Amino acid sequence: MKRSRVNETIREGDAFIRSFGYVMPPFAYWSPGEMQQRRTVSAGVFDGRLGWDITDYGQGKFDELGLFLFTVRNGRFEDMKKGVGMLYAEKIMISRKDQLSPMHRHVIKAEDIINRGGGKLVLELFMPDEEGGIDLHAEVTVPVDGSIRRLPAGGLLKLDPGESVTLLPGVWHAFWAEGADVLIGEVSTVNDDLTDNVFRDPIGRFSEIEEDVEPVHLLVSDYQKWLTD
Repeated sequence: MKRSRVNETIREGDAFIRSFGYVMPPFAYWSPGEMQQRRTVSAGVFDGRLGWDITDYGQGKFDELGLFLFTVRNGRFEDMKKGVGMLYAEKIMISRKDQLSPMHRHVIKAEDIINRGGGKLVLELFMPDEEGGIDLHAEVTVPVDGSIRRLPAGGLLKLDPGESVTLLPGVWHAFWAEGADVLIGEVSTVNDDLTDNVFRDPIGRFSEIEEDVEPVHLLVSDYQKWLTD
């Protein structure tokens, strides 16, 4: 993606989020220079990879295949192993109408996906087979706001605003917005986008950025490049 498109997407996404009364944390608006100045005193932002995350999955067609994310809080995998500490994470996301977030699963992360407003959020779901691949035959069983929902393999779960689904590790899922853009909340166990995403197709998790203009705000995928000596 071009940096100019990333900047535009951040501005549009921020306005969309605000339209639902969701207020972003102050660090969302730090400039790259401010982030450089705060990288020691605010190490939790960078170590937890909190912040903006705009992805086209490396495929160069964001309107068709992409997702807008912002990680608000995140714990550490080291604490997950001990069972104590900050064992949770939170994201706010935007899925545009008919924009696909591709089929994937998580090895460790359990997550609640919440329709916070807009159109319908549609999820295509599969259970894992014994090797972790997609089971094309097994019935899908997922909790939807505390009630069990059963679907055939590859069934479509449609969530209206206010509804949510719990996805346990291993459950394959792809999703998109139907009717209108959707504001999505995610509450999960500790999030690690570097190692805990398994995609069905050979794609990347992050965008390759073409630096045609200066960044308004850094993406989490920029931190290593922009904030190291």
